[in-house]
Amino acid sequence: MPRVAGQIDVAKTEAILDAAVEVIGQRGLSAPMEAIAKRAGVSKQTVYNHYGSKAELVRALMARRVAAITAPLRDPGAIDNPREALEAFARSMLETVATTKAYGIMRVVIQGAGEMPDVAREVFEAGPRQTRRQLSLFLAEESRLGRLKVEDPDQAAEFFGGMVLSHHQLRSLLGLPSEKTAEEFAALATEAAARFMRAYAV
Repeated sequence: MPRVAGQIDVAKTEAILDAAVEVIGQRGLSAPMEAIAKRAGVSKQTVYNHYGSKAELVRALMARRVAAITAPLRDPGAIDNPREALEAFARSMLETVATTKAYGIMRVVIQGAGEMPDVAREVFEAGPRQTRRQLSLFLAEESRLGRLKVEDPDQAAEFFGGMVLSHHQLRSLLGLPSEKTAEEFAALATEAAARFMRAYAV
């Protein structure tokens, strides 16, 4: 059965983003759009039709990652069990930190921030800030429903993110291997969610 136009567009979009992760991770922010197009198997014009600039392309990479990381907060069952949602969210953050390729883009952005501040700004807004914003909105809703008592959701979101990522994020940014196993990360996520729930219990 032939694919419809919308399916083709989605496939091309994913191919471009996957190629961007590989190429930018290897060659840095100065990597030409032609190289990304070649890796994706599309024309350079197709890349520009999807993303008008390098900054927009990197922002799309961050948006895709944030959507994956914050998915547990949007799960239909999350609102019924905030502890499980927070635990899954914590695991998602830690899995991203532990994945070398996932943080490769962040490292090259930091390296090239001085020469390309617009890209660095896009990464921060679409990545870390948006992740915290999604968590803040989740905590605000849980408080509205009476399951938590969070007076300052933005601050609480910062607390939770810091408690979970700790120095693991810095190790990843420095390109150092993780000190913990997947099982240890899972245990950390469980403990962080439990402590957070006790801190903001109704």
